[in-house]
Amino acid sequence: MSSIPHSEENQNEISNSVTNFMNKFQIGKLLFKCNAGKAKGIPVIEVFRYLFCLIFSDRSMYMQRKTGISDGSFCKNTVYRFLNNAKINWFRFTTLLSSRIINDFMKPLTDESRKDVFIIDDSLFDRSRSKKTELLAKVFDHCSMKYKNGYRMLTLGWSDGNSFVPINHCLMSAADDKNLLCKAADFDGRSLAGKRRKQSRRKATEVMIDLIRAAQSSGVSAKYVLFDSWFSSPKTITALKTDCELDTIAMVKKSSKIKYGYQDGKYNIKEIYKQCKKRRGRSKYLLSVDVTVGDEAIQAKIVCVRNKSKKKDWLAIISTDTAISEEEIIRIYGKRWDIEVFFKACKSYLHLVKECQSLSYDALTAHVSIVFTRYMMLTVTQRCNTDDKTICKLFFRLMDELDDITFSQSMRIIIDALMDVVMEYFHITEQQLEEFTTSFIQRLPKYMQKALECGSTAA
Repeated sequence: MSSIPHSEENQNEISNSVTNFMNKFQIGKLLFKCNAGKAKGIPVIEVFRYLFCLIFSDRSMYMQRKTGISDGSFCKNTVYRFLNNAKINWFRFTTLLSSRIINDFMKPLTDESRKDVFIIDDSLFDRSRSKKTELLAKVFDHCSMKYKNGYRMLTLGWSDGNSFVPINHCLMSAADDKNLLCKAADFDGRSLAGKRRKQSRRKATEVMIDLIRAAQSSGVSAKYVLFDSWFSSPKTITALKTDCELDTIAMVKKSSKIKYGYQDGKYNIKEIYKQCKKRRGRSKYLLSVDVTVGDEAIQAKIVCVRNKSKKKDWLAIISTDTAISEEEIIRIYGKRWDIEVFFKACKSYLHLVKECQSLSYDALTAHVSIVFTRYMMLTVTQRCNTDDKTICKLFFRLMDELDDITFSQSMRIIIDALMDVVMEYFHITEQQLEEFTTSFIQRLPKYMQKALECGSTAA
């Protein structure tokens, strides 16, 4: 699949974009800080740039050299040595780079009142055809609900509702030796390589806290942490509140073992749901209750909403920030979808899984970090193309903030699209269309009618 047409004009444009990105955020200096410097030979930045740009050539390193496309300034062994270098701190590299992008580029364009968030999630890093890859394990895939060979790519990202920036990651192996298919290479436990391999076999919830702490120590801040029910537990929520001083908005796990303080007792979410009276009609949520979480009795609010996939089912969202409204909790949690888009883009377009076939855990970590850097560049480019304030700081006060998409705007977009289709297929007059639209809107629930009025006013 060709990502970009192979024309000289496009190649020059890509080359300029890559150069500007690397110069603007000082990629070379960051690599040096992360133990990637060399005393002699090919500069590290050249090798990094070569690997970074492989995606745009749509050819592997092997095919480039076989067809003569590669400039041949260095041999393949130079690339392999770079990827397999166990001393390079790739975790620190992506954390520092994302910090520069967020603090120096994103936040100056964003209003301080806007709620930025950390998003944590994992995705399958498939290695189904491998047998000897280091730390290869049988890991559970949430999508297929089956065990597969590979890793769980635990990822921390930052979002302001408009742009998503990956911060750091860990390729999680199996904690249980029974699920481990290939052992780790022998490294001193005190070394960077040894610590990296130990971390891969810890609990994901513990590693999650490490990822967030590393981001905070590098200067990245956010108002909330978002994650799904897989990571949702009182212990995790408590650790984020007490240790990281962050509020959580997460999906509640419907487990009978997880209990919350409610009224004068301890109940699981199903028991709380049964006890409470539900809101009737077409309300945006079914119920809202105040609870306490964990032994520390952290104050929280649980909001139950209808499951759109299953009409008779319901979902629960917990927030440790009890000051915000139920509608705001639901809206903020919707930003978690940004990381799903990120995973899809990395796997489908940025060659996350198929490009690197190395057996080394260090090389796989390096490859994932390079893919993260590619996505960061695309994020910066997209923000430049969609936010006019990036043209010049002079226009900062003149340009409106890039708003999160609202319910009213969504309704207006849907209605406008529907009317366009009606006009195209039925060839009705403008007067007939106006009568049809009025009749259609009048039959909608009142809250939708109000949303459409707001959308029209905003437009």
